[in-house]
Amino acid sequence: MAALETIRTKFGIGASLIIAFGLLLFLVNPSDIIQTIQSASSKYDVGKINGKSISYTDFDQEVKQFSEIREMLTGTSASSEEAQRQTREMAWQNLVNENLVIPTIEKAGIRVGQQEQVDLIIGEQISPVIASLGIFNDQNGNFSPAAVSEFMENTAADESGRGLLLRNYLLNTVRTNRYTEKYMGLFNAGSYVNSLEQKNAMAENNTTASVSFVMAPNSYFPTDSAVVVSSSEIKKFYDTHKDNFRQQATRDIEYAVFEVTPSQADIAAQNDEFVKQYDEFASTDNVRAFLQRNSDRQWSDRWVKEGDLRSVNRDVDAFVAANKEGVSPIYKSGETFYAARIMETANVPDSAYVRHIMLQGADARHTADSLMGVVNKNNFSSLATLYSLDQGNAADGELGNIGWMSQNMMIPGFESVLTAKVGQPYVITTQYGVHIVEVVRTTAPVAKKKVAVFEKATLPSKETYAATYNKANLLAVRTAGKLDNYKAACDSTGIYSRSLTINEGTDTYGSIGHAKEVTRWAFDNKPGKASGIITVDNNYFFVVAVKAAHKEGVAKLDEVSENIRTQLYREAYAQKRCADVAAQIEGLTSLEAIAEKLGVSVSNLSDITFSTSSAPTTEPAFVGAVAAAKEGVISGPVAGIMGTYVFQVNGRETGAYYTEDDAKAAQARIDSYHDQMLLPLMMDKTVTDNRARFY
Repeated sequence: MAALETIRTKFGIGASLIIAFGLLLFLVNPSDIIQTIQSASSKYDVGKINGKSISYTDFDQEVKQFSEIREMLTGTSASSEEAQRQTREMAWQNLVNENLVIPTIEKAGIRVGQQEQVDLIIGEQISPVIASLGIFNDQNGNFSPAAVSEFMENTAADESGRGLLLRNYLLNTVRTNRYTEKYMGLFNAGSYVNSLEQKNAMAENNTTASVSFVMAPNSYFPTDSAVVVSSSEIKKFYDTHKDNFRQQATRDIEYAVFEVTPSQADIAAQNDEFVKQYDEFASTDNVRAFLQRNSDRQWSDRWVKEGDLRSVNRDVDAFVAANKEGVSPIYKSGETFYAARIMETANVPDSAYVRHIMLQGADARHTADSLMGVVNKNNFSSLATLYSLDQGNAADGELGNIGWMSQNMMIPGFESVLTAKVGQPYVITTQYGVHIVEVVRTTAPVAKKKVAVFEKATLPSKETYAATYNKANLLAVRTAGKLDNYKAACDSTGIYSRSLTINEGTDTYGSIGHAKEVTRWAFDNKPGKASGIITVDNNYFFVVAVKAAHKEGVAKLDEVSENIRTQLYREAYAQKRCADVAAQIEGLTSLEAIAEKLGVSVSNLSDITFSTSSAPTTEPAFVGAVAAAKEGVISGPVAGIMGTYVFQVNGRETGAYYTEDDAKAAQARIDSYHDQMLLPLMMDKTVTDNRARFY
């Protein structure tokens, strides 16, 4: 100790820490320290692919790149939750391709050469990856190889780097697609069915048997004391079937949730406020601005007919259907208040058949005015051919025809076509340019209205929010961070506690979404721990307790032993039941006598076939025994899952309904299944996906 003090004084705390770490190695197994360090660092990895750890930072960068790629390909950003999920999936699959799929395929000796890649992009064998992208279509909507070549040549001049990013993505995707095509082809070529196998398959499917049988049903409960499953049998089964017990990391939790809902006082206050604003809603000249300031539902230009507003409120729909003008009374549904004002009434068709001439540029309006002087129903298509920038729309073979448009299938800016006069061209301006538009025909007009709906849901007040929080806090305080306290507190206060097994991807609890914070807490804490208040969507308060933790990998023996015991018991019981039946029916020579002895009846089945087309409800052991049995001889007993069978094959028939084409189609389905399973099998033990921890 004196030596340590001298070193500390002379060389400082750093040297002391180095020596302390060295002494620690004598006391602790070095492999345990390394494992702890690795565990701490891997906690921030989104996964591991073929031995390579993928950090959150690296994956996030990959996702950002794919967000840009998606935006360039679709013209829209990944703003919705589903779009973001799809973008992350694209980024992850790209990493799997780079680090696992391509290296694995190359180990099989498969290569995609440089010239082959060029040919797939701008050559004679264009990859479907390139051909399916709308960004390389010409003005007529057809794929243009010249557009691809131009894009590839000009990416170097793009200073933003976005063009190069898209170019590299396309090259990699084309290359990966070609690799997988060749790999799948290699497997499918190996899945060859020779003529003898095909002949056997046709014979099996074309031969059917008619059978009479009796079944002595198995009764697994109550337990047969003569059937005993030992611990050693359970252990042996577990050791030889460990792959069957692989599991995700899960947590068994108990949780109580407190929802913040409006009180009766809140609802009464909202009613008073709605009544105060009702008169302004009924009289204002600018209803659109009123709704924007005061309503949960904004103004809509849609024409509505009877039934269209039923999903909003049935009383509102009934009022609009029964009146041509006016303002409805105030309606209440649950905690939400409604009022409707009919703004306009007209006979409006559901759909209109529309054609147009689209113009752009500084002189677009002037050109449109000039064309309006000469356009008519006979020359509209010719003028569209000469002047319209839209050369893609040619419904029914006539250029300029957009086709049928409705409120659900409407180009922004074209809403007026539903009320325009048939056969009278007019000019509109949209985000796409200036258009000469003509409605050619419409469906039969129907009485419709434009309706302003004033809607206001009651929100919980600060007092209500605080009262709910205090209830949750009382449970959290009494729980004091411990599972045992949580159970006692729930019992003493009468609070309902829910049980649930969750994995790292769980973010929905009952009907409550966006609750990933609850999951993260459960996985960050050990069994026996309980949480404080966890707030979700600022509307729910959770108190959570962890009962048990199950690690990813093979489940422990004690976790699955009861399931194994049940399975082994059923198998042993079926064999014992079969032996008992054999003893009971010994010496009996007819199915009727056997049925009477067993207390069951004789049943009949026809068209039993030992093939892929066999009825899925027929037990495999029974079908196999029928296929091998002699005709006219009582066979069995056969131990099945549902019971023990004794049977007689009455006859067999050979048909020709299962053809060579059927056999080939069946093999094609098997090949398709192989294709679908290749990637999952490749990833089975080489990919660890922890993304659920972060998203």
